[in-house]
Amino acid sequence: MIILTSEAVKRVSQTLAKRGKGVGIRIGVKTTGCSGLAYVLEYVDEYQSEVGVTNYAQQDFVVLVGAKDEPYLQGLTMDWVRNGLNEGFEFNNPNERDRCGCGESFRV
Repeated sequence: MIILTSEAVKRVSQTLAKRGKGVGIRIGVKTTGCSGLAYVLEYVDEYQSEVGVTNYAQQDFVVLVGAKDEPYLQGLTMDWVRNGLNEGFEFNNPNERDRCGCGESFRV
């Protein structure tokens, strides 16, 4: 299960509207950084049911996760946070064992 907070849903909806296209987002992981994995978020312009992709549908858009990324992201909560002048998506993942000092990558 992937959970988006109300703030994250609001931000994704606003961004899709601003872009003028898109049906949702795809969340995944890639190998990188000093701890091994980093989150990847990309906007999806078209979606047709794909084998091996889980659709965590929201009210206004889809949230897609590929089969290879699913084990790393089970239980993930995605939020939109603002800290001073910085703002962005924050990922709270119960599977993380460790995170690098700069916060860019994690290990499960």
